[in-house]
Amino acid sequence: MSQLLILAAETENPLVPPIPELVIGLIAFVIVFGFLAKKLLPNINKVLDERREAIEGGIEKAEAAQTEAQSVLEQYKAQLAEARHEAARLRQEAQEQGATLIAEMRAEGQRQREEIVAAGHTQIDADRKAASQALRQDVGKLATDLAGKLVGESLEDHARQSRVIDRFLDELEEKAEAAR
Repeated sequence: MSQLLILAAETENPLVPPIPELVIGLIAFVIVFGFLAKKLLPNINKVLDERREAIEGGIEKAEAAQTEAQSVLEQYKAQLAEARHEAARLRQEAQEQGATLIAEMRAEGQRQREEIVAAGHTQIDADRKAASQALRQDVGKLATDLAGKLVGESLEDHARQSRVIDRFLDELEEKAEAAR
């Protein structure tokens, strides 16, 4: 029997299954594969198609968003450049207006200074004339009193007194001018 077992063991290959098991396994495989192909494969393909479309749509949306973002960026850059140009123009105008205002204020200040100086000169001339007139009267009175004391007679005649005083003061002024 040991020979028989050895012979039977030699005829049966452990790697090759028996034919009835092979047939049953093949039928079970076809049933399972058919079920998967009919029910599961369309769902898997549908999910994969949806995923592919979502990815492609997402890529297209991303490209569209990137294009739109680029155009918006260019618009903002253009607006920024325009705003900077406008700011520079406004700054230049402000500087020009400031310079004009400063020049006007200087001219106004100069004019007011000249008016004040002219008014001062006019006042000084008026004060000088008034002082000169008052001095003439005082000097005339003193000269008349002195002359009256020297001559010994009264020089009360007003017209004569004025002529004498004016002549005397004119001579003094001529001598003062000649001395300069």
